[in-house]
Formats: sequence, C-alpha cells, structure tokens
Amino acid sequence: MPDDGQFAQPAALNYPDPRDSQDPRNPRDARYRLISHPLCPYVQRAVITLLEKSVRFVRIDIDLANKPDWFKTLSPLGKTPLLQVGDEVLFESAVICDYLDEVESPRLHPYDALARARHRAWMEFASATLNSIGAFYSVPDDTALDQQVIALRNKFSTLESTLARSAGPYFAGESFSLVDAAFAPVFRYFDVFDEIADFDIFTRTPRTRAWRAALAARASVARAVSPDYPQRLRRFLEKRNAALTRRMHVAR
Repeated sequence: MPDDGQFAQPAALNYPDPRDSQDPRNPRDARYRLISHPLCPYVQRAVITLLEKSVRFVRIDIDLANKPDWFKTLSPLGKTPLLQVGDEVLFESAVICDYLDEVESPRLHPYDALARARHRAWMEFASATLNSIGAFYSVPDDTALDQQVIALRNKFSTLESTLARSAGPYFAGESFSLVDAAFAPVFRYFDVFDEIADFDIFTRTPRTRAWRAALAARASVARAVSPDYPQRLRRFLEKRNAALTRRMHVAR
C-alpha cells in the first residue's frame, strides 16, 4: 500500500504553522489550508477538488520524513492530506473531498443517493489500485514485478467494463466527478512508468486509455502537482531497493 508516509522529500526549513494566523505565509483571506506532500496521490484528489470549485486555499508542503511538531499534533494518522477549516482539521482524502462537495459549488458527486454510493465505491477502487501501484514499485524481484503487472492489468480490465456504461470523456459522461479526481493521480504514475518500460498495461483497455488522456488534459489535474513532479517521482523510485528501480537503471 502506498502509505503517504513513504514519500520523503529533502528537508525544508521553517515550515509555516497553519494554526498561526499572524504568519504572512498564511493569507487571512484563504478559507482553507491544505497540508500536503508533493508526491502524495491522496493530496492530489483534494487539490483537484479545490481547483474544480475555484476556491482560494493555501497549500503547505511538508517533509513526511521529518514531520513538524505542529503536524504531529494536527494529524491523528500522521499522513497527508489534512484540510484546516478555521479551527477544525479534517483528515483522510475521501472525507475532505466529501466535505468540500457539500459546502462548495459545483457539485461533483451525483445528487441521486444510489448513484452517489456507486461513485464512492469506485473511489475506493481507485484507492485499491493505488495499493497495487505501491506493490508494483516496491516488489524486490522480476517475478513478483511481473505478477504485479498482471494484477494491474486485471484492475484496469475491471474498470474498462464499467466505463462501457459511460459515453465519456469522464467517468460519468460529460460531467467531471470525484471519481475522476480519484483516478487522475492513479493514471499520473504511468506517465513515468511508461518511460521506464512498456508494461503493456493499457493495450486492451481503449476506454481507459481515452479516460486517462481526458483527465491528463484537464486543467485541475495538470495543476494538482508541481512541474517537477516526474523528476520527484523518479528520485523517489530510484531510492528503493526494488525490481522497478533496476529496470530504471537498465532503461538509461
């Protein structure tokens, strides 16, 4: 599982404490403060949701390998993202996105209760796919890596069948939804994986390929990470003692 705590970045100094309204790095006119990490896929969900709703927020990146004391106080699980709303702090990306969808427009979940439940179920499937991605980049040998490739193909094959219900370009057709926000970070990993080797994961899933392309072209998705995200992800992968890391060295 790609635990948010795995993602370490070089230590930064003098983090702004989001509880300190007098700190000039915490603008007073921003309703939300998002505690973040540059590589965290769950943070990306929250950022995409905030951007889709055009609300002002402050993003504060931290080093999860050297967590500030204020973060340890705020975060019950020690993970990102956190969303500070006034004096309250929300944790877990699904909760954060649901809250934002209830209080900010436009609505990204369906209004129908059953359709909304179905969307939440597929967001959980996105989380399960992130778990499979974490296994894919972590396994120690080529045999295990090949098994994880098969597992990912099976995940996207299941998704392909579901996408047959949609005319596209998004999960629910013309309307961008929180399911799209959940899967965009999933697909972003493969922008880097595809440069390492041809794992043949999306060859038999044309609807999934089209959805991936549509999400990549969405402004909120592009802006959810910094321009150096691919380089950051590569540095993260290169530090692991994993089969994928060795494939990276061969690909150079």
